[in-house]
Amino acid sequence: MIKVVRGNPTPEELAAALAVVQARAAAAATTPPGATQERPAWSDPSRVAQRRLPPPGPRSWARTFWPC
Repeated sequence: MIKVVRGNPTPEELAAALAVVQARAAAAATTPPGATQERPAWSDPSRVAQRRLPPPGPRSWARTFWPC
């Protein structure tokens, strides 16, 4: 049940709000519970950690982000 707490919406505004609520409820009902969206491989943080860091030495801080 939906109740208007404040304001005085027109029948068109109320119909638009109800259409949005119904569309969201229908979309949530079609998604199985516990389903997660797969993240693309390019955004996986472990992909960056697989590279070796440069050996320590002068200016090694400059090579940590862009390995040679």
